[in-house]
Amino acid sequence: METKRTAVVGGGAAGFFLAINLKERCPQMQVDILESSSRVLRKVEVSGGGRCNLTNTFAHINDLREVYPRGHRVMGRLLKHFGHQNTWQWFEQRGVALTAQADGCVFPRSQDSHTIIQLFLDESARRGINIKTGCRITSLDALADYDYVCIATGGQPKQAGLQWLEHEVEPPVPSLFTLGIADEALQRLTGLVVQDVQALIPGTKLRAQGALLITHWGLSGPCILRLSSYAARHLAEANYHSPLMLNWTGTDEATTLQAIVAAEKQHARRNVTHQPPLPMLPQRLWSYLATKALGQRAEQPWGGMNAKEMRRLTNVLVSDEYTISGRAPHRDEFVTCGGIALKAVNPNTLESPTRPGLFFAGEVLDIDGITGGFNLQAAWTTAHTVARAISEK
Repeated sequence: METKRTAVVGGGAAGFFLAINLKERCPQMQVDILESSSRVLRKVEVSGGGRCNLTNTFAHINDLREVYPRGHRVMGRLLKHFGHQNTWQWFEQRGVALTAQADGCVFPRSQDSHTIIQLFLDESARRGINIKTGCRITSLDALADYDYVCIATGGQPKQAGLQWLEHEVEPPVPSLFTLGIADEALQRLTGLVVQDVQALIPGTKLRAQGALLITHWGLSGPCILRLSSYAARHLAEANYHSPLMLNWTGTDEATTLQAIVAAEKQHARRNVTHQPPLPMLPQRLWSYLATKALGQRAEQPWGGMNAKEMRRLTNVLVSDEYTISGRAPHRDEFVTCGGIALKAVNPNTLESPTRPGLFFAGEVLDIDGITGGFNLQAAWTTAHTVARAISEK
């Protein structure tokens, strides 16, 4: 019987997971991983700050649209067959102990991405998967000798990088990036982390909530990364110049005003800038915000506040306005919004209906998630889907 051959184009998370699962199901099949660069699994290595946030418990997720701004319907279908629990079981059955954080992020217990990389390399060697680096594919015709072709090349920064695939494409734009804010006073607070901040784009329904990090160029942290994911296309169309509003308290205006009124009574003799009205506000941040709202009047005692000044403090806490002046350069981005249009593939198998035997997996598809392990889960889920579909053929 003639040996079937499969080419997996792309030596990243989806590519290796696909190849290993396919070989497990079809041991006699020849499987080649074709990677254009000199190294494989580079994005896995830096995932989660080098710890590899490989999935999420989904414990806090009520709607997949919260975590997959693009592709939530397809992911909802595919996760039923290979979800986060299957991922946990798959890695632990192969000797990688996992641990979950309170926020739902799942990491190898070693806290080292090389644990995952070594597992993939060992499994590939054990199962006879051929890994070919420096193998750049620019035409589907170059893969004509293979019975099955799986495209797992990851996100492409430009649409031109997808043209050789000859399928409908959703134009790629960056996702999961930090925001530039040209405010020197804010930037002097570099390194401050504020928990449970709400960030939104005024005039839209685009908003996110979570921890926020102030950096020397602007804003970062889970809150901002989520917002950048939700607003990826909106911000691209605005050339990354847009108003931004922050609610530093994570609560509503009435609750915040109540805290301001209470502070005026409880701390009457203390200077406003020296006594935050809410415990979640770092002292340096509160001093900056109070000065922003009241100017020199922020140095007065709380007991000298009038109703108008208390209203100004409330507004700066719940409706603090900034202007986005740009985004982080591409080298800092790890996810791309856009890719092969989901209507151009079979939603159950991720196979091309126009070129039977051609499949897509991972970020090359128009599926992307927020930070927290959701993008790697999409890689595992789509790769497993393709491996199962080929084996059933």
